[in-house]
Amino acid sequence: MLSVIGIWIYILLTAFLTGYGITRVATRRIPYRVRYFDSYLVCGFAGVTVYAQLFSLLGRVGFSANLVLCILCMASAWHGRQELGRMVQETWNGIRTNQLRERGKMFTALFLFLLFAYGTSRGIIHYDTGLYHAQSIRWIEEYGVVRGLGNLHCRLAYNSSSFALSALYSMAFLGGQSFHCVAGFLAFLLAKVSVEAASQLRGKRLRASGFARVMCGYYLVNIFDEMVSPASDYFMVLIAFYIVIRFLDLLESGVAETFPYAMLCVLGVFLMTVKLSAALILLLVCYPAFDLLRGRRWKETGVYLVLGIVTALPFFVRNVVLSGWLVYPFTQINLFDVAWKIPKGMADYDAREIQVWGRGYRDVSGYDIPMGEWIGDWFRSLAGSDKLLVAASGLAVCILLVYGIGMLCRLWERRWGILLVQITVAASFLFWLCTSPLIRYGCVYVYLAPAVVFGGIYDAVLGAMEVRAERKSGKRQDDAERQEIHKKNVVQQAVKLCGVLPVYFLIGYKCAAFGGETAGSFVNDYWVVQKDYENYPVHSYEIDGVTFYYPVEGDQVGYEAFPSSPVQAEVELMGEGVKDGFLSGLWLCP
Repeated sequence: MLSVIGIWIYILLTAFLTGYGITRVATRRIPYRVRYFDSYLVCGFAGVTVYAQLFSLLGRVGFSANLVLCILCMASAWHGRQELGRMVQETWNGIRTNQLRERGKMFTALFLFLLFAYGTSRGIIHYDTGLYHAQSIRWIEEYGVVRGLGNLHCRLAYNSSSFALSALYSMAFLGGQSFHCVAGFLAFLLAKVSVEAASQLRGKRLRASGFARVMCGYYLVNIFDEMVSPASDYFMVLIAFYIVIRFLDLLESGVAETFPYAMLCVLGVFLMTVKLSAALILLLVCYPAFDLLRGRRWKETGVYLVLGIVTALPFFVRNVVLSGWLVYPFTQINLFDVAWKIPKGMADYDAREIQVWGRGYRDVSGYDIPMGEWIGDWFRSLAGSDKLLVAASGLAVCILLVYGIGMLCRLWERRWGILLVQITVAASFLFWLCTSPLIRYGCVYVYLAPAVVFGGIYDAVLGAMEVRAERKSGKRQDDAERQEIHKKNVVQQAVKLCGVLPVYFLIGYKCAAFGGETAGSFVNDYWVVQKDYENYPVHSYEIDGVTFYYPVEGDQVGYEAFPSSPVQAEVELMGEGVKDGFLSGLWLCP
């Protein structure tokens, strides 16, 4: 646990200073002051990840990469030292003038920091971590990016940018174990964002952002004993939650500036590099793009386009180097003819296997089964809570069609931004459902669709009732009078309770279950050093004098046996060693 805390402090400093530097450059000609401290951190997360991917194109991501990162962060701190000093002073003044509230926030953040550091230090290692996550990270630690690596094992071509980020912060170059703390840090950050729902609950009125926060908290409880693994699914889900929650916050607060919305859309580009299946989050681009095009703000538009291109470019370059395809394993875009290219048949097989696996089949021959035939068996195989949430998501999509028509007919004016968020999560849910509906692939859409759709409608209804109540009073009121009027409105209070009471029940139930599970699984270990990757017995073989490994049984290898693949691979080396790359042999991707 102490090792996790130490690495987290390093992540906190480097991500914050990177994010601060990026926003400072981006706002040089766009006057805007960042509203949330975590905005710097998440922006820094994206920036550091892009940096790690770029560095991997040059060589291993280890000591040198961290040294250069530290130099860049110190430059950012020195250049913005006056503004950073003012930020520290303002924070301190806020604590002094509003001690109870600010100290409460600080103690809550500290509690969550220690709680999630405890969870990240131990837990269940994800199955796919032993299969290819650990090996992918080690390749980046040892060599950066290697041509045709996907020919050794097709899953090593699953180029999630989160693996480069994990390699950067693994500290493997220190000579000890390779740490895997980044997913846990991101979970802590989202936990801090989620507890902000408490302020809405105190007012007994949750808005759409509040419902999204509650579902984010629900997800965090579910993965608390699993976030020790560097699985790309956790990164994707948590960042998607963050984008939607903060987008809703801005809309509900009436923020008119384009900058924060556009930067969240750039973060959506980053999310796509974590897991390509999340690309529909980019529908949110419509909101800032409308303002930019309407105002003919071409220079500002250019800034965001450059940020988006810089964010995505290293991901696509790495794709080509690892597999020969721009977007592996999808062969519809065939632009490059390189020697190390993964054969089209193998890539197509891999793409189909991903989809049928999500539908509950273990044989690729099930790929052509119509949706009407497999969806019933798939739904029946879900856990009870997942069935309920998937059904709620399907209902939310149906209701959104009617609600959207009402919006277009101006039944609720000036809420098209909320409608866009609702359409985005609903479209993402449908895309996930129709392609590869494995819960861990797209649970964020299953959780967000009912939360944002029903939460947005609930908020709109309450808002309309409040407006009518004020109009009936026939005069303007101050805040105290307005609250008194709303308290006397029995129907309005009943509607509020209908939304708040189920949330209280869900929070109480999950907290009780979480406390019981955490106490029951307590092990008095890992207080100093984080739980290491799991490793498995292996056989060895040689290719051109280089030793490779494959598991004695099953398909998991772990981290230590390197380089490895689930089966004895038939590949050719492109040079004298593995760093020169691999040419495809005739073997079937497992």
